[in-house]
Amino acid sequence: MTGWRKSSYSGPGDGDSCAEMSDRGTHIAVRDSKAPAHGTLTFPLGVFTLFVEALKLDLPTPAPPPEPPVPAPVLAGPP
Repeated sequence: MTGWRKSSYSGPGDGDSCAEMSDRGTHIAVRDSKAPAHGTLTFPLGVFTLFVEALKLDLPTPAPPPEPPVPAPVLAGPP
């Protein structure tokens, strides 16, 4: 197992969009360098390669689902 390595691409500006990775032999672990205690993603080696290739596609983020309609108020008539 190796220690954590920071990504060679740290994002625009001050480079605050960093990920770190660690080779665990049969798996690769990935974590947020700004919050390493918040957990890791762990991938088998082959799956990690597919994950990185998918990131390189830079697909647009899908739009969130529409908000459900707000029901009309029920007006009570005279008693």
